[in-house]
Amino acid sequence: MMNNVQRNILVTGGAGFVGSAIAQKLADDAANYVVIVDNLHTGTTQKLPVSRFGNVKFIKANVNDFKDISSIFNAYRFEYVFHYAALVGVKRTLENPVMVLNDITGIKNVLNLSKNTGVKRVFFSSSSEVYGEPVEFPQNEHTTPLNSRLPYAIVKNVGEAYLRSYKQEYDLDFTIFRFFNTYGPQQSNDFVMSKFITSALSNTDITIYGDGSQTRTFCYIDDNVDACLSAFYNNKVLNDVVNIGTDNEITILDLARRIIDITGSSSQIVFLPALKEGDMTRRCPDNSKMKELLNRPLTPLEDGVRKLIDYRKSVLA
Repeated sequence: MMNNVQRNILVTGGAGFVGSAIAQKLADDAANYVVIVDNLHTGTTQKLPVSRFGNVKFIKANVNDFKDISSIFNAYRFEYVFHYAALVGVKRTLENPVMVLNDITGIKNVLNLSKNTGVKRVFFSSSSEVYGEPVEFPQNEHTTPLNSRLPYAIVKNVGEAYLRSYKQEYDLDFTIFRFFNTYGPQQSNDFVMSKFITSALSNTDITIYGDGSQTRTFCYIDDNVDACLSAFYNNKVLNDVVNIGTDNEITILDLARRIIDITGSSSQIVFLPALKEGDMTRRCPDNSKMKELLNRPLTPLEDGVRKLIDYRKSVLA
C-alpha cells in the first residue's frame, strides 16, 4: 500500500474515454496530483475530471512531440505515468496507418523521459489486438502467442517490448494492461456498444459488418478502472501483463438483438459488407488475474447496458 504523501501522476490521453475515467478516479484521491496530457485529436475537454481538491491540471500537448512533452516531465517530476495516449478505433486506425505508427515515437518519448526523471513505474494501455486472429481460448497473457499484423496491434506489441527492454536496461518498472472491449457513458459513438445503443434509442438502423457472428466481450468502465487502480495502489502486476476484460462472450448480432430488446426499440438490423481486415472472429480473455485485482464480481452485461441507456436518455432529454 502507498503512503499519503502527494504523488505527481501523469495520464497521457486523459481526455479520452478510458484515460479520463482513470484520471477521475485518481483525482478523487487528494493524495494524488494528476496532470493530464492530450492533443485532443480524439479526446475532448468535456471528459476531463471534475476535481474536488484542486489536484488536476490539463495541458494540451502531443506525446509524439519530444519538445512538447519533455518540458512537462521536467516541470512536474512525476512518480507514476499512465500512458494511455493512442490513436484508437478500428476504422480510424485502418484509414490512418502512418499516424498509428507515429505512436511508437510517443512510447519512446515517455519511456526516455520516465527513466531520466525518476518515474517509479509506467502503466501502459496495450490491447487485445496484440493477440491478432485467435489461436487459443481463453486468451492467456503468457501462453497465447501474439499474432500482431495490423499497424495498431503492432504498435501495442512494440510498446510492450519497449517496456520490457527499459526494465532490463534501466530498471524502469512497468505494468501492461491488455484492454479488451470496454464501454461506458463517456465513450464516443464510433465504438460498437455506444453506436448500437444510440441507434436503438433513436429507432434508426443498427448496422453490422459481416454476418454478426464475430464475438466480443464487453467490460464496463468501472471494472476496467478499478482493476487497474488495484494494480497501482497495491503494487500488483509489477513488471508483468494483465488482461482487462470480461470472459462473457457474445456475438455482435446477439448484442444488437439484446439492446433492441432492452430498449424496446423499433430499429432494424442491417448487414454491411465485412471489413477487409481488422474485425477478428473471436475475442475472449483469460481474466483470472483481473478478477484477483478486482476482488468483486464484474458488472453483468445487462446491468452495464442499462446504465449506459439511462445515461444516454439523460443526455438526449
